[in-house]
Parts: sequence; C-alpha cells; structure tokens
Amino acid sequence: MTEARTSFGSGATYAGSGVSIQAGEDAVELIKPWAGKTRRPEVLDGLGGFASLFRLPIHKYRDPILASSSDGVGTKTAVAQAVGKHDTIGIDLVAMVVDDLVACGAEPLFLQDYIATGKIVPERISTIVSGIAEGCVQAGCSLVGGETAEHPGLMAADDYDLASMAVGVVEADAILGPDRVRAGDVVIGMESSGVHSNGFSMVRHVLLDLARLSLDGHVEEFGRTLGEELLEPCRIYALSCLAVARDTDTHAFAHITGGGLVNNLARVIPAGLTARLDRRSWTPLPVFNYIAGHGRVPRPEMEKAFNMGVGMVAVIPADDADRAMAILTAKHVPTYALGTVEVSSRDDARVVLEGDHPRF
Repeated sequence: MTEARTSFGSGATYAGSGVSIQAGEDAVELIKPWAGKTRRPEVLDGLGGFASLFRLPIHKYRDPILASSSDGVGTKTAVAQAVGKHDTIGIDLVAMVVDDLVACGAEPLFLQDYIATGKIVPERISTIVSGIAEGCVQAGCSLVGGETAEHPGLMAADDYDLASMAVGVVEADAILGPDRVRAGDVVIGMESSGVHSNGFSMVRHVLLDLARLSLDGHVEEFGRTLGEELLEPCRIYALSCLAVARDTDTHAFAHITGGGLVNNLARVIPAGLTARLDRRSWTPLPVFNYIAGHGRVPRPEMEKAFNMGVGMVAVIPADDADRAMAILTAKHVPTYALGTVEVSSRDDARVVLEGDHPRF
C-alpha cells in the first residue's frame, strides 16, 4: 500500500520527525525486569499503566504523614555521557531524593523517574534504569513507573537528562527537624563516597576546561581514571539513617548537597543555637584536594560547592552519640564527631567551621 499523499507531498510521520514509538516500547520492555527487582508488597500494578498504584501501609502507623521530594543529577550526566558509562548515574538520581526524604525521618516508599533524551536507544535506557533500580534497592523503595521522552531537535542524539520524584512516610510525632535540636547535641558526620552529584559545573570547568585533563587518564591519587573517580555514585544513607532514628533519640538529619556542609546543616539549626564544627575532625577525600589544586579554588568556594567528604549529618543528643556512631559503623558508614550545638551569641551564624583540615 502506498502512503497517502497531500498537496504538500509525502505525508509526514512521527518517525520522520525523529521520534520512534517502537524504540520507546522496546525500552519499556527492557526496563520491566529492573523495576521488578525493587517491588515492595504495597505496589498494586506493574509498568505500563497511566498511573502507578501503591497501597499506603496505614496499619503500620498511628498518624502517617507523606513526604515528597524531587531532584535530578545535574551536569554529572555530561561526564557519564562523555565516558560512555551509564550504569551508575541512576544510583545518583535515587540518592538525591531519598536522602532528602530521610532528612525529615521519612521511610522512602516509591520513586518515579523521568528520562529525556535526543534519541531513545533502548539498551542505553535499560542500563540507566538498572542503576535507578539498584539505588531503589539500596534505599528500600520501589521504582513504580516514570517517563522516557525523546526530544529530537532539542537535545543531541546521545544526550540525556534525568529527574525523579519520590514519596515517603513518617509518623507525625516522629518528624525530625530544627524544632527538636537542643544545645548540647552532638553533630555526627557520615562520610561521602566522593563528589556525589553537586558542583559538577565547577568540576568540569576546573578539570576539563581549565586544566584540560582527560577523563580517560589514570590518576595515581585515585588508583583509577579521572572519569571513574568522578562517576563514583552517591552513597545512599536512607536505611542507615532510619536505623539510627529507630534506636536513638535522633533530633535531625541534614543531607549535604548544593551549598555544602554549612548551608545545609543550617537548615536544621534553630534560631538561638549554633553548630560549632571542627575541620580537624575529618579529612576531605583526595578528589577535593585534586579539584582545589588544579583550579586554585579557595577554601570558602570549595566548602560552598562541595560536600568536602561529609554527605549526611545527624544531630543527636550527647547520650546517644556513641550508639548512633556504632550503628552507622556496623552498616559500613564511616563517621566523624564533627562538633556540638551551643547557645549562640549575638554574632554567631547557625553553623561555624573552625580549624584547618589535616592534609588539605
């Protein structure tokens, strides 16, 4: 059968505009097994419906409150695309939202993703989603659905961007935050796995544009290539933090993302108090020395852009601090006693960093 013709010549097709419906359907089929690995018993359907259904486990709660968070990975995706490694960037995507949820004490329940790309390559989409599924397993939540969108003309064929939204639940009287924080509390830092997913515009500017380094180049300090170091996925703290909250009188968590330790911890320190932290209590990971050295980046700028080796912070009563650190150590999360919360003087900021890091 010949294609219908109009006065404009051959009829236009969706495929002709650069969008392949078949590629999208193929991608969904490849994704389904990965999503299945994350399935919690509350999930009522699989992928492919117009909406995802999840039964809220209200029998477990007296007064359940839903918490939600949305975020993306940012320009770390440009590094993944340049290296051609797509199997861990999804872990970063999950970390960005589930660790925001746990900051208020919420257990992550489910997550939906959004992948925009210039051209759907089903195998690449499946690889990305394999990382998202791994992140969901680490966080104890289900990947219940999402969207993969093909944007020819807006994005180059090999480009993609990621975003996600997650929902969690917390008992109303167990919500964590600044209203619980008291003078005398201990501030515990949990080690990051590296740069995580913030500050990559500066990372790329310093290391790739200014220093003109190769992502394929071996770096002795890291024991691997620069690209491998930068793509180290975010540590996901959700289940470890929930274990601490269950077994101690936790007052607050702070997820250390854009804005660094000072700005993020300040979000859970109430007026009238100051968290006084000692830089000598931890050593930043080598990647931060590497970035600072190649870009002559001053310390205030480094501390504003990066986590500097501390990816999550807990604010705990002094009597529970040792217990909290023991729980985290048992879960293979290195910890540091960063400082304490004090009554502030008139000129004190919410968070004050003192001293100098060893070997930085």
